[in-house]
Amino acid sequence: MKTDVQIAQECVMEPILRVAEKMGLSEDELELYGKHKAKIHLSALESRRGKKDGKLILVTAINPTPAGEGKTTVNIGLSMALNRIGKNAVSALREPSLGPSFGIKGGAAGGGYAQVVPMEEINMHFTGDFHALTTANNLISALIDNHMQQGNALGIDPRNILHKRVMDMNDRALRNIVVGLGGRMSGVPREDGFDITVASELMAIFCLSNGLEEFKEKVSNMLIAYTYDKQPIYVKDLKAEGAVALIMKQAVSPNLVQTIEHTPAIIHGGPFANIAHGCNSIVATQMAMKLADYVVTEAGFGADLGAEKFFDIKCRLGNLKPDGVVIVSTIRALKHHGGVNKERLGEENLSALEKGFENLRQHMENIKKFGLPAVVAVNRFPTDTETEIKLLQSLVEKENNKAVLCEVWAKGAEGGEALAKEVVQMVEDKESSFVPLYSVDESIENKICCIAKEIYRADDVNFSKKALNQIKEIVKLGLDKMPVCIAKTQYSFSEDPTLLGAPRGFELNVREVKASAGAGFIVALTGDIMTMPGLPKDPAACHIDVQKDGTVVGLF
Repeated sequence: MKTDVQIAQECVMEPILRVAEKMGLSEDELELYGKHKAKIHLSALESRRGKKDGKLILVTAINPTPAGEGKTTVNIGLSMALNRIGKNAVSALREPSLGPSFGIKGGAAGGGYAQVVPMEEINMHFTGDFHALTTANNLISALIDNHMQQGNALGIDPRNILHKRVMDMNDRALRNIVVGLGGRMSGVPREDGFDITVASELMAIFCLSNGLEEFKEKVSNMLIAYTYDKQPIYVKDLKAEGAVALIMKQAVSPNLVQTIEHTPAIIHGGPFANIAHGCNSIVATQMAMKLADYVVTEAGFGADLGAEKFFDIKCRLGNLKPDGVVIVSTIRALKHHGGVNKERLGEENLSALEKGFENLRQHMENIKKFGLPAVVAVNRFPTDTETEIKLLQSLVEKENNKAVLCEVWAKGAEGGEALAKEVVQMVEDKESSFVPLYSVDESIENKICCIAKEIYRADDVNFSKKALNQIKEIVKLGLDKMPVCIAKTQYSFSEDPTLLGAPRGFELNVREVKASAGAGFIVALTGDIMTMPGLPKDPAACHIDVQKDGTVVGLF
């Protein structure tokens, strides 16, 4: 069986200018990065502001398992299948982080015969957006430390600096560090730490800005530290926003590539959904909606994280109105939620499938709370039996939904035709009644409780003393009227990754609450969630290589 990278390498790509022409883009609206990648100038969006928006389809999923769900694969395959049945469709995705690529999760370019290409470049450095983000973020850290070294006119308290350094790699040893050692000329000693780039507030700002000027404004409002007398310090106090914007000047433009079957794909931004808001950039989605009749976008991990944040954060801040939702599920993953271990997921087990279905049922119920129609995409694996497929379809139908078999991994667009037709019928027949889950004018506690009880089904929420004090400070600063971004494990509706299916009788424990004043949301950290992941015992990096002729091997 061919690997993903082998399949991608066999693809004969079209010149990116030809892909752009299909979307009505001119060469003057592009900045070329070789023959097969380009950035789309933001002017292309501004000149089309009066054009009618295309239909916006969100692809989300059940809670992920070691069995794999293939959400990005389905997203890409659906966009290709929509084009196959005569629709003008575009895929809108996030950029992959190097951390998971070299760790355990893998890349974010799809799989099998539903991939975006050039796959190796997209999963590695791509157009350098994440390098720019890392540099811009660390410039702020350097300016903070330099300010204290040069006399500290602002009175920054080195014990109360909120902004962390970042790198786009899993490196647990950098979670907590001490900087400024080595004597007077080496800076002011203080505790610091690293987050992974995709968990940074700057990444969130990057994805939630409507252009370079708004990006600069949001950066200026980043809360980065407090003074000795507990007064807030923002990036604008360091006069750093201009230099940060300069570093990001090229990065703010969305990237254009293609799928294996030459469907256009706009890829831009890449926040994680378990520790950030998990969606591609607003400008990329808006651009896609002006250039296509159907836009297939995605949100990270399960719908309890990615979809909720897509609706309550991205759609709210970007003034987006989605038309429908595709919930990706696999029979293998549902059996895992039903109690089957990974080694036995290939065996038929109807009782475990029915038990694990409760996870999918809750996600379907949650989507309805946002006023949106949904269809279930059953991402087929070779071990799925006809009896299991029929059982899952009947269980979904009992909930007044439809489950459609999807085989895009093995068959490309052809394997997604049935899903594409169902999606078109869904968004044409059912009017979107989209509404966010809560009002931003509610208290921070009420917003968190609303998500915990309505989406996760928690009985209650417990706030640590530290979290309650932080909430008081946020209210005092007048930053409480923003949406909430809950950082939580992706593996369960609860904060406990071992509670699979649809757990009940649990409480959500909020240990810390932070205001991402620049990004425009409030972060609530729960459980043991980390903003700097670690590498596994056997990292993917140990199996990746590049041959003498430049051929990449071992990359998925």
